[in-house]
Amino acid sequence: MTEVVLFHHAQGLTPGVTAFADALRTEGHTVHTPDLYEGRTFDTLDAGLAHLEQIGVDEILARGVLAVADSPAELVYIGFSLGVLPAQKLAQTRPGARGAVFAHSCVPSSCFGTWPSQVPVRIHAMEEDRLFTTEGDADAARALVDEAPDAALFLYPGDRHLFVDSSLSAHDAEAAALMLDRTLTFLRSR
Repeated sequence: MTEVVLFHHAQGLTPGVTAFADALRTEGHTVHTPDLYEGRTFDTLDAGLAHLEQIGVDEILARGVLAVADSPAELVYIGFSLGVLPAQKLAQTRPGARGAVFAHSCVPSSCFGTWPSQVPVRIHAMEEDRLFTTEGDADAARALVDEAPDAALFLYPGDRHLFVDSSLSAHDAEAAALMLDRTLTFLRSR
């Protein structure tokens, strides 16, 4: 099976992120869930983003790199929203990446160089998620799909940002189940 690193969103390593990881583990995958917030979680996205401002994006990226320092090279990187930053950086810059799955976010590949042609990527978001559509993520996702030889963008009906996290009010059970199914299918091919 596949070895995966799943990076959490701005509200921290919530029970919903852990539940998604557990669902992948149930299928036989080895899933690591580094805690980039060192045990802190936040009740709202705004509170989590305020904490991120205190830490800084560079520190989050450094913590992501450190989290995999002793891991094998052959990993699939999954990121939820904020977690896409370290996941995308590692998928693009750490040799051996077997794939990437980005939920709720995407940044231009130029932030970390160019997308490696051998790394497949899947991007998932709600089609009317204002954070995804108004902050450049949707454009970055479409550009990455055009750039990467093996890439897909999946848009789900709705406007929720963290729809995959079952512990948050933004959770959408139907969309989350479909994303999980698509992710499991993707992992089986890795």
